[in-house]
Amino acid sequence: MPADLRTKLGHVDLPNPILTASGCAGAGRELSRFTDVAKLGAVVTKSIMLAPRAGRPTPRMAETPSGMLNSIGLQGPGIDAFLQRDLPWLLTRGARAVVSIAGSSAGEYAELARRLSDAPGVTAIEVNISCPNVEDRGTVFACDPAAAASVIEEVRANTRYDIPVFAKLSPDVTDIVAIARSCVAAGADGLSLINTLLGMAIDTATMRPVLAGLTGGLSGPAIRPIAVRCIWQVKQALPDVPIIGMGGVRTGRDAFELILAGAAMVSVGTVIFHDPGACDRILRELGDELARSGLERLTDAIGLAQQSADAVRLGARPRMGSRD
Repeated sequence: MPADLRTKLGHVDLPNPILTASGCAGAGRELSRFTDVAKLGAVVTKSIMLAPRAGRPTPRMAETPSGMLNSIGLQGPGIDAFLQRDLPWLLTRGARAVVSIAGSSAGEYAELARRLSDAPGVTAIEVNISCPNVEDRGTVFACDPAAAASVIEEVRANTRYDIPVFAKLSPDVTDIVAIARSCVAAGADGLSLINTLLGMAIDTATMRPVLAGLTGGLSGPAIRPIAVRCIWQVKQALPDVPIIGMGGVRTGRDAFELILAGAAMVSVGTVIFHDPGACDRILRELGDELARSGLERLTDAIGLAQQSADAVRLGARPRMGSRD
């Protein structure tokens, strides 16, 4: 019998845990040629801002060993175009829409939340707080517990109670648990872990930075061990808070690893660029991983590695199925 892959996005039921990662599938249109977006757990949109944004100058993407740097700069059409064109399209396709939002002040995030709260069909809001705060010398919201909390508090206050709010955290901090705690205390229903890491590449032929914006976000398989560590730490500190895990997932086994660490859902990102059908494949492979592990339900696997580690420390036998 196939494993039961159902999970919960806060209080919202999802048929399976596989989501797209923000920024890697637009608003789902391009991906729909390869994947039935209605069969995904949800489509997480590219981060939406209040006004249209051209993004950074090119070149703004670069390959790295086991990863990719991007310096897109949150290019997008703005909230008006999203509500008029992209969100209705997702709804006509039967997809669940998790809308990622970004801003340069807490007030901008609040306005985006209010606009989305008034729109039909928004499944959840993912708050991308890895943006500079123009009101505080350009410091990144996600790197300061108080600043992160101020954004989440505004978003939660301006979002309908039935729409879950997830805070997307940066790994570029000394203590990610402290940021997680502040976001949950401010009203976040869940957490998304992790955003990209800040990186840089230099062309040794030209002796200049590869990216026009100098630095960019590192994604891909190289960051998966960091994602596993962050998910583990946050799940250990906040065991009842649902987590969307992401970072270098290419296979069902990769997704299973994040779930064992504590994620209830998994966003798939960079791999989509060269394998646009990856979400369907990863979902199938995840079902196979659960079956091989003797687990009947996905929910039984969430954070199971932590339970097993605790059992070993206490001298008990881990409650897991055997693996070949």
